[in-house]
Amino acid sequence: MNEETEKARQSRKAAMEAQAALRRERAAEKLRENLSRRKQQVRARRSGQADETQGLPAAKKPAAKMDES
Repeated sequence: MNEETEKARQSRKAAMEAQAALRRERAAEKLRENLSRRKQQVRARRSGQADETQGLPAAKKPAAKMDES
């Protein structure tokens, strides 16, 4: 019985390591995408072009409303 629990423990450990490796791969991919996007923004600013952001519209400042009183 001790041998079975050891095999189960090793199996769980291998599964956890595989999941951790997948998480690291996804994180690395996201970091590469982010770096590429930031480099593109810097290049656009240097050449005088507008940024092509994909941010949230709610994060932009609204136009100032004039007080009509």
